[in-house]
Amino acid sequence: MRQNEKFYNTLKMWYLINKRDLPWRKTKDPYFIWLSEIILQQTRIAQGTSYYEKFADKFEDVFALANSDEKTVLKMWQGLGYYSRARNLHSTAKEIAGSYNGKFPNNYKSLIKLKGIGDYTASAIASMAFDKKHAVVDGNVYRVLSRIFGIDTPINESKGIKEFKKLAEELLNPEDPGTHNQALMEFGAIVCTPNNPQCKNCVFNDTCEALRFKKVALLPVKSKTIKIKKRYFNFLVFDHKNEKTYIRQRLHKDIWQNLYEFPLLESKEELYDPDEILNFIKNLFYLEGEFHLKKFNENPIIHKLSHQTLHATFWIVNSECLVENSISWEQLNDYALPVLIQNFVDKYKGLNE
Repeated sequence: MRQNEKFYNTLKMWYLINKRDLPWRKTKDPYFIWLSEIILQQTRIAQGTSYYEKFADKFEDVFALANSDEKTVLKMWQGLGYYSRARNLHSTAKEIAGSYNGKFPNNYKSLIKLKGIGDYTASAIASMAFDKKHAVVDGNVYRVLSRIFGIDTPINESKGIKEFKKLAEELLNPEDPGTHNQALMEFGAIVCTPNNPQCKNCVFNDTCEALRFKKVALLPVKSKTIKIKKRYFNFLVFDHKNEKTYIRQRLHKDIWQNLYEFPLLESKEELYDPDEILNFIKNLFYLEGEFHLKKFNENPIIHKLSHQTLHATFWIVNSECLVENSISWEQLNDYALPVLIQNFVDKYKGLNE
C-alpha cells in the first residue's frame, strides 16, 4: 500500500469513529457549507455552532439571506468579531442570488472569485459539496502536517504556504476529498491540539517525526509576529435624563465598519483632562444649555483584537438638551454594536434601572 493511501485510510478510520456531530456535516448543500465555513473562520466551533444554527434558521436559503438588510445581518453577527466576514457574507449572498440564480458555482476557480472566499473556503466548498479534489489548509492542517512530517518551514511565509498546500494535495484522498478534508481538520482540533496533544493515543504516533525527535511543542513554526498597535478610544456617551442617547455608524474602513458606536475621540495616549473632551464636544455638536462630563470607568478597558489593543474610556455626557437624531436607550437593541460597547451598555443600563 502506498504511503499516501495508508495516511488517508488511517485518518478516515479515525474520523468515522471519533467525529463530532455537527449540523453542517449532515448536508451537501453548498449554501450551508459556505455559511458554516464563513462563520467558523477565526471562531471556535463551541461558539460558532449557535451562530450557524441561528443564521440557518432565519435564512433558510441564499435568497433569504440576500433579501435581508445589512443591519439585520450585522446585528445577528454581533459577538463574533471580524465583521468584514458578515458584510462579505451578505454581499456574496446577493451575488449568488442575482448572478447565479441562487446556485453556487461547482468549481474552485469560480468560487474563489466570490467576495470573502479565499483558497481555504473555496477548497472546502468544492470538496465537501461537489467532491472536487481540492485540499484545505487551515491552522489545524498546518499543525498536523508539520508535526507528522517534521516540517519546520514557517507557515506564515509564502514558501511555507506553498509547501504545505502541495503536501496536502498529495495526501488528499481522491475518492472522498470532502471527508478527508473534514477528517484532517477534526484530527487537529481533537487530537493534535496546540497544547497538550494526545500523542499517546494518536493513530500516527509510530510515524510522527515531531514525536520522534521531541519537537511537538516546537511545531508548527511561525515567523515573527506582527507588532501589536495600541489605540486609545474615548467614547462620548450622551445621556439625556436617562432616556435618550446618541450613536452613529462607523462608515470608514477600519475595525467595526458599518457597526454603530457612541461618538469617538481617538487620542495618541490616555486622556485625563476633561477639558480636551469638552472642546471636542463643542466642536462636534452645537449644544445649548449646560452639560456635565464624568468618567464611567476610571481605568481604561483593555479590548484585544488580532493586531491591535484598544484602551477604551467611556465619558458620560449629561446634557439638558437633546442631540439631533437621539434615540432611546431601548432602541440600542436594534443596532449592531461592537462587543466592547454592548458590554458597556449592558452595565450602564443595569446601574440605571
